[in-house]
Amino acid sequence: VLRQALERLRAEDRIYSRKGSGHYVSDVASQKPAVPFGALSSIADVRDFLRFRVNIEVESAALAAQANQESHVQIKMAHQRMSAAVASHRSGIEEDLAFHIAVARASGNRFYVLTMEALAEQMRFSVQLIRDLSGRPSAGRTTAVLDEHAAIEAAIAARDPQRARQAMEAHLLGGIDRLFGTVLT
Repeated sequence: VLRQALERLRAEDRIYSRKGSGHYVSDVASQKPAVPFGALSSIADVRDFLRFRVNIEVESAALAAQANQESHVQIKMAHQRMSAAVASHRSGIEEDLAFHIAVARASGNRFYVLTMEALAEQMRFSVQLIRDLSGRPSAGRTTAVLDEHAAIEAAIAARDPQRARQAMEAHLLGGIDRLFGTVLT
């Protein structure tokens, strides 16, 4: 049984073996997500992905509003980094992603964090797509996103789960609206 377990862990790249030395845990940062979601390959995929994010992130934000103050500080710092990136005319996509992952971390539920980390590539793609195809001018779109993040941050800092849910939902539905022009139901 032990040999089979070691074989499986090696096959999943979770451990590596050195002959005569033993077994070692692989670098966690280099491990692939347990569930490879794959690339977004159609408009329907993007729509479904954005709807999926609404379901996941709304509850994550509500849980984050019930978390400790240190978690709130991390969310605030992520928001400030995104604001700084936008102010210095950088894309801010990585900072946007970091904000959403900070909210997931603050939820205290590792499955939200794992899901958000596993969805990082799809998030980068969808954010860039929204930017590329949005009919709104860049400055107005960016201001709206920063305002939406500020509302999420404020609701979480106020420890108001319902307001955090509403702010995250408004933000994600705003992204859908920026891409498709109307909120999808």
